[in-house]
Amino acid sequence: MSEKGLSGLWYDKTKKWELVELPVYQPDDDEIVVRVTATGICGSDLHITRGDGRDENSPERGPLAMGHEMTGIVHSLGKKVKTDSLKKSLKEGDRVIFPFFFPCISCYNCIRGEFGACKYRSRIPYADFKYCNSGYSQYFVLRKPHIIFHSPKNLQDDALVSLNCALAQVVEAFNVGKINFGDNIVIQGAGALGIYATAVARSMGANEVIVIDGHESRLELAKKCGASKTINISDINSAQDRIDCVFDFTDGIGADIALEVVGFPAVVEEGLKMVRMRGKYLEIGSIAENSFINIDTNYLVSQQIRMTNFQHYDPWIIPKCADFLERTSDRFPLTSLVSHRFKLEDINEAFEKSDWLGENADKTITRAMIEP
Repeated sequence: MSEKGLSGLWYDKTKKWELVELPVYQPDDDEIVVRVTATGICGSDLHITRGDGRDENSPERGPLAMGHEMTGIVHSLGKKVKTDSLKKSLKEGDRVIFPFFFPCISCYNCIRGEFGACKYRSRIPYADFKYCNSGYSQYFVLRKPHIIFHSPKNLQDDALVSLNCALAQVVEAFNVGKINFGDNIVIQGAGALGIYATAVARSMGANEVIVIDGHESRLELAKKCGASKTINISDINSAQDRIDCVFDFTDGIGADIALEVVGFPAVVEEGLKMVRMRGKYLEIGSIAENSFINIDTNYLVSQQIRMTNFQHYDPWIIPKCADFLERTSDRFPLTSLVSHRFKLEDINEAFEKSDWLGENADKTITRAMIEP
């Protein structure tokens, strides 16, 4: 009898997760199966389960096997797999970190070294691969070609769950966006991505790090992670007033770089107006379909604003992020961002409490994780 694992599947029709038992995949010679030990609830997962950008005419999706902010241990190895991607010996039972996507290594983008932009990097959907295989499952399959690294021994799962999405994503954005020493940075949103971005910007030599959010508890955490100024949208509820605050904080110049990690179109429109002439706007948050913005393109041209958009990252960033967490553990509380833990059996409760727009939202949650 084949081994079974528990998996969470999302259904649009009921707007609920259902738990099912599915076969555990037997890896081919070059593949790895990971026993998932923790998965963070990412804002992008909440956008999907809320149905952001969809209406009553949108076709039903799924069921969907989701979850990507994860870490775990090696469950089984293909017979050709002897080492991780840094050529360190790898065996069953080792704790590991890894990108959750799979660059093909041979397309136009990949041969240019743009692995995060590989058009073929996506996971196989549940409809085509009915195994226990997602972050909100007990197992995840690293198919070939995969990239994998040993977890730092002194970092626990709650420190690692957001590494392969939230932290890696903002490092990619700032690496491409090129923070210069003394730059003034605006960060729109103080969820996990925003908190990580605050610490990274501070560590890269930023001058002012201005963080915008509507929850005071998140803004207080941002201050502990390097924010020099904060703007609470609950207190300053006019977009123009917030824009004025940014210019006041930067001696009338504006932000050298603004980073968007909220995911609502109006935020983009506002953030672009916080950027100085020839400044840069880095867009990460808009993952929901039909997220349209209303901006005068003449404004972008006349202000010469450089806008760059990001989804995924180059895999070398993963071990560098682990190094960053270790190196700054005494400076920033990044290894303790997870405030709530839920069992896989309680995934519906976990999503209800984590959804900051829902009626049952728990405002004390900074980051929740599932322990499959």
